[in-house]
Amino acid sequence: MSTTYQEKRKSTLSQLAGETLDLLVIGGGIVGSGVARDAAMRGLRIGLVDRYDFAYGTSSRSSRLLHGGLRYLEQGRVGLVHESSVEKKVVHKIAPHLGQPLGFMFPVYKVNGFPLWMMRIGVKMYDLLCNGKNFKPSRGFTVKETLEHLPQINTNELRGSVRYYDALTSDARLTLDTLRSAVKHGAHISNYTRFIDSKRENGIWTCEIEDTLTGEKYTVKTRAILNAAGPWLEKIPHSEIKLRLTKGIHIVVDRKRIHVDEGEAVTMVEGKRILFLIPWGERLIIGTTDTDYDARPEDVKVDLEDIDYVLHTVNTTFPTVKLTREDIISSWVGLRPLIANRDGSPSSTSRAHQIKLVEEGWWDIAGGKLTTYRLMAEQAVTKIVKSLGISAKACRTKEEPLLTPEEAATYSGIIPTAYGEAAVKHYVENEWAISLADVIMRRTSWHFYIPDMPSRAAEVGAWMAAAAGWTPERLASELKHYAEEAAKTYPAPKAGA
Repeated sequence: MSTTYQEKRKSTLSQLAGETLDLLVIGGGIVGSGVARDAAMRGLRIGLVDRYDFAYGTSSRSSRLLHGGLRYLEQGRVGLVHESSVEKKVVHKIAPHLGQPLGFMFPVYKVNGFPLWMMRIGVKMYDLLCNGKNFKPSRGFTVKETLEHLPQINTNELRGSVRYYDALTSDARLTLDTLRSAVKHGAHISNYTRFIDSKRENGIWTCEIEDTLTGEKYTVKTRAILNAAGPWLEKIPHSEIKLRLTKGIHIVVDRKRIHVDEGEAVTMVEGKRILFLIPWGERLIIGTTDTDYDARPEDVKVDLEDIDYVLHTVNTTFPTVKLTREDIISSWVGLRPLIANRDGSPSSTSRAHQIKLVEEGWWDIAGGKLTTYRLMAEQAVTKIVKSLGISAKACRTKEEPLLTPEEAATYSGIIPTAYGEAAVKHYVENEWAISLADVIMRRTSWHFYIPDMPSRAAEVGAWMAAAAGWTPERLASELKHYAEEAAKTYPAPKAGA
C-alpha cells in the first residue's frame, strides 16, 4: 500500500476515533452507504465501517436492476410495487449514469401464467403505480409482433407478449458513488475495518473496531449504531432481526448468442420463478435462481446445478439457441438477506424491509431491495434523529444528484470502464481499492465482462502494485486471493492463469 494511501486510511480511522459520532453504521453495502449519505447530508457526525470491501456482498451480486417488481402484483403487494416503482425513477434522476431505462418483453403462453388480456391490464397498472408515469408506456404485442422483436422465441402455444419498463444499473458502482457522495458531505468511512463489539454507558456506545490490514484497534464513541451488515447482520453482537438467506446466480454470455432489440430485455417464466435476460453492452446477463442458503456468506459459490437450471430456462424460451456451459463468459452469486419467514418458497418471501430498535441507541435494518435503498435510508435516519432528540436538516437525497457529471465521467457507469492502467490508479487513489479483487470485481466488473480476465490478472496486479506500492510478496498474495474469489464463480480460472 502506498504511503499516501496508508496516511489517508490512518487519518480516517483516527477521525472515527477522535470525536463522538452521532451514528456509526456497520456495513458498507448499498443500504449502509445510503444511510451514511443521508445522515451526512442532514448534518450528523457519521462514520461507517465494513469488515470486507464496500459492496463485497449482496450489493455487487444482484440482477443489476432498478425495478418495481411486476411479479409482486400477482402476490398482492401493491404497496411494495408502488414504493419500488417510485424509487427507480428517483435513482434515475439522482444518478442518470447508473439508471438506464430498459424495456422488458414478457412472452405470454397458454399454459404458463395469466392470459394475455390480464397481462396487458397488469402492465398498465404497473405504469400507474409509478405515480402514473413510467419511463415509457407499456403495451401489448400480437404473436406476429412478438416474433419481430424476438425471432428466436419459442412459439409453442405463444399468445403474444407485453412490454413494460424498468431500468438497468451497476449495483457496485451505485454503492461506491453513494459513498463518494457521503464522504463529500463529511462522512468518515473505512473498508476492511471490523466491528468487534460495543457497550453502552451514560447514553454513549463505546465500540471497538479493528483495521484488519494492520491489526491495529481503535475505540469509537457514538450516540447510535445502525447494523446494516446484510447477510452478516445476525453475526453482529446485539442484533435481533432474524434472516432468511436465499441464493441467486447469474451467468454472462456474448450478446450475439441471442437476438434482443437494443434497449430491451426479456422476462422468462420457469414454473413460479421469473428470470431475466438483460442486455449489458456486448454481453447478456441471465438470471436469477432463488434457493435457501444456510452456510457462511463468505463461502457462497456458483454450483453447476444452478448453472444448468438457468441454461435450461433460456433454452426452453429460445429453443434454437442451445446455450451450453461453454458459452458462459462468467457468473456471479449473491445472497438476499430477507426477513425470516420459512413459510412458502424463497421466491414468495417478502422483499419488504424492516428497521428495528433493538435496544436504546441500537438499530437493525434488513430486507428490502437495491431499488429501495434510498427510501430505506431516509426512513432509518429519520427514526434515529427522532430517537436521539437532535436537530437535523431535512432529507435531500431524493433531489440532490449523487455526483456531478464531471465526477461520474470516465470511471463510473453501467458498462465497465475501459481496461487500462489509468483506471486502476484512479480506483486506488480515489475509491478505496485495497485488493486486486476490489478493482477487478467491484470497481470495474472486468472479471464478469472480459472473457480472458483471469489471464490478465497479473497485468492488472502489476499496475496496482505500482499505484499502491506493493512488494513482490504482496502482489503474489493478491493474485492468490483473486484466484480464490474467482474460483467461486464459473468458469473457475485454470491453474496457472
